[in-house]
Amino acid sequence: MRVSLHLSALRRTKWYEYLVRFAFGGTITVLAGLIAKQFGPVLGGLFLAFPAIFPASATLVEKHERERKKKAGIAKTVRGRQAAALDAYGAALGSVGLCFFGVVVWRFLQEHNALSVLLAATVAWGLISILLWRARKSPWWP
Repeated sequence: MRVSLHLSALRRTKWYEYLVRFAFGGTITVLAGLIAKQFGPVLGGLFLAFPAIFPASATLVEKHERERKKKAGIAKTVRGRQAAALDAYGAALGSVGLCFFGVVVWRFLQEHNALSVLLAATVAWGLISILLWRARKSPWWP
């Protein structure tokens, strides 16, 4: 399956699908805040790092792919699940990048300007995530 960006998908997404993502993401964020209040910021931060809208997005990716195939007259296909699985794989690799973001912030925030550290951490997150995504096609990748 080839990964691509289709901005036209923004128009195909229904308003209630955005609402589901927003509600799920907000709920996860509130739960992380409650956990942080009860058990401290370290544990709360771990839950806040959960990709909050991923579960809603994965189901919508699968649904859209299934609908597209049905419209094309293809009755039985696993492509929707494959698309959701690829989305999950990308989220997992992005989470590894998020770990690098956290390490950069943790290590450098005390001694440096917060904006500079956040910018460097964001660059680290993006670079690691992209490098992992590209490396997955290497023969040595598990």
